[in-house]
Amino acid sequence: MKTKGEIEAEISEALVRFEIDYMGRGPTESRSYIIEDMILVRLQGVLTAAEQQLAKNADGIELVKKMRQALIESAKSRLSQVIGDITSAKVREIHTDISTTCGERVFVFILDRNLEKELPRKRNT
Repeated sequence: MKTKGEIEAEISEALVRFEIDYMGRGPTESRSYIIEDMILVRLQGVLTAAEQQLAKNADGIELVKKMRQALIESAKSRLSQVIGDITSAKVREIHTDISTTCGERVFVFILDRNLEKELPRKRNT
């Protein structure tokens, strides 16, 4: 059985691949945390150069957020499948937001069970 840390690393890698494949650009950094029945993913450096320019005024910020939200809405089933394949848990809901100030995106995946409780913290040797 994979450890909590190994699964968190696999989730981070999968979300980086998703961002590259689906959004056209990957984050500069990715961290994932399994917390009870939730997975928290923090992606840093996700904004494109064009989005950074748009985010310099209120209308641009709104446009970037709406566009990114629409893209994620259309990819929710794909994201759920990615997380499900890695964790063997069903994703009940996905929450996300993007900061146009610091260029970070966060995902919170709500699972059908307490995954953290099931996973070993260390590999048995």
